[in-house]
Amino acid sequence: MAAARDPPEVSLREATQRKLLKFSELRGKVVAPGEFWDIVAITAADEKQELAYNQQLSKKLKRKELPLGVQYHVFVDPAGAKIGNGGSTLCALQCLEKLYRDKWNSFTILLIHSGGYSQRLPNASALGKIFTALPLGNPVYQMLELKLAMYIDFPSHMSPGILVTCADDIELYSIGEFEFIRFDKPGFTALAHPSSLTIGTTHGVFVLEPFDDLKHRDLEYRSCHRFLHKPSIEKMYQFNAVCRSGHFCQQDFAGGDIANLKLDSDCVYTDSLFYMDHKSAKMLLAFYEEIGTLGCEIDAYGDFLQALGPGATVEYTRNTSNVIKEESELVEMRQRIFHLLKGTSLNVVVLNNSKFYHIGTTEEYLFYFTSDNSLKSELGLQSITFSIFPDTPKCSGKTFCIIQSILDSTCSVAPGSVVEYSRLGPDVSVGENCIISGSHIITKAPLPAYSFVCSLSLKMNRCLKYSTMAFGVQDNLKKSVKTLSDIKFLQFFGVCFLSCLDVWNLKVTEELFSGNKTCLSLWTARIFPVCSSLSDSVTASLRMLNAVKNKSAFSLNSYRLLSIEEMLIYKDVEDMITYREQIFLEVSLKSNLI
Repeated sequence: MAAARDPPEVSLREATQRKLLKFSELRGKVVAPGEFWDIVAITAADEKQELAYNQQLSKKLKRKELPLGVQYHVFVDPAGAKIGNGGSTLCALQCLEKLYRDKWNSFTILLIHSGGYSQRLPNASALGKIFTALPLGNPVYQMLELKLAMYIDFPSHMSPGILVTCADDIELYSIGEFEFIRFDKPGFTALAHPSSLTIGTTHGVFVLEPFDDLKHRDLEYRSCHRFLHKPSIEKMYQFNAVCRSGHFCQQDFAGGDIANLKLDSDCVYTDSLFYMDHKSAKMLLAFYEEIGTLGCEIDAYGDFLQALGPGATVEYTRNTSNVIKEESELVEMRQRIFHLLKGTSLNVVVLNNSKFYHIGTTEEYLFYFTSDNSLKSELGLQSITFSIFPDTPKCSGKTFCIIQSILDSTCSVAPGSVVEYSRLGPDVSVGENCIISGSHIITKAPLPAYSFVCSLSLKMNRCLKYSTMAFGVQDNLKKSVKTLSDIKFLQFFGVCFLSCLDVWNLKVTEELFSGNKTCLSLWTARIFPVCSSLSDSVTASLRMLNAVKNKSAFSLNSYRLLSIEEMLIYKDVEDMITYREQIFLEVSLKSNLI
């Protein structure tokens, strides 16, 4: 009689915990050959970000938070036009060639895309998405450690090549006890997760070749006929990408599709990470060296994977509906990539008991850290992680989340809020669904619900200064207008931005915005005070926030003001890391952990 199988959610949780334990045993130890990645590379958008990433990697290695005996690199995009994660991939290949010559043809390489400034999750803007803290571990895990843990089994079953992933997603999976995922076939190999059709419209979707075996397993190796990038539901049916999910165990489906799918609903297989063998990587490198300089954004998923498989056609190269900025050479570049990769195989590793989580927006961040019981259970996320705060969550549902912070015993934090790397003084009151990051709050004025507060250390004229960005978690920092007369269409904490300027006694002039004067947004608005102390900067920004909320005047004329864009230019990474380390040492001492 066959042994009863664990329910899928139980096996997923156990598989995840096993990977976390295996990784924790490697932290701070020199790994054996083949036991771990030969190279872990992180991409950066510019030299400022490259420096920040290298500083943080250096600190992690010094504190023995990562496996040792591994080459960790940060590869920066060339100055000039944005090149997308596809361009960053090509640039990283060139960096590997320069550093290692022919040696990297025998390496297993993890490439994590972490360029960009995280405008939808600005507490990750200064130090990077890959260094986003998680309510897990001691010392606290960041996305980098979680990525390394979840991929812990990959290198030992991988032929030389490169695994490409993004910094702001989490892939969890469970397979048989004696099974493993192999990345050993020529061409490209991608992971695939069962998802709702709605989720498929915002991801890549695989059109799989027919499969003879009627019994679906947790792990299947399939061939892909073609790859669709963010297709409409109509196109999913048109190209036979849709299958019945009755074969699969009921689960919370991938990509944050919160409601369970019914067993008889239709589903598709969506993408997450992919692998390319060394031969394919060298082919892309030769192409990049031939073209010289990229002048447009290339997508590693949409532009590489859509060229693969026997059913791939050139039509997608002319579809720019999913492109934010359409450059004149984009279609031509896509067509050249298509003809370069055409005929290359796309193998798919189907993971029927798997989850894909994206944590790249304030909404996702708050939901997964405070409300979603599935991810909490699977990863073992905690409400209070490596912090001093005597309060405990009152219920098992929606809770607050405190990460490496020190809160006075008289503080109150409402459910749905996250506090990270911060100090909160006596009687501080945080409303629901707030994000507080890197701050020192001493003011007793309550933080309104849905507030976003994030402090940065700045180096200005060789002097240490501070500035705190404060707005609503639902504000759209990326929304822009072209003229000053149109800034009435921008909203700050749900209020017309023009009205906010009146409250702050600021005039509407070109000097109000930094950077491109035809791309005016909350991101480039010079509205955040510069102060000499961290607590003063938080107090000033909270006063401007509460002034808008309470419709009471608070003049900003006496302050030097910066935009978020400028804050990132002046950021002092070393001081921000030092502030976090001071909290770490204090928590350690008070918890008798040292």
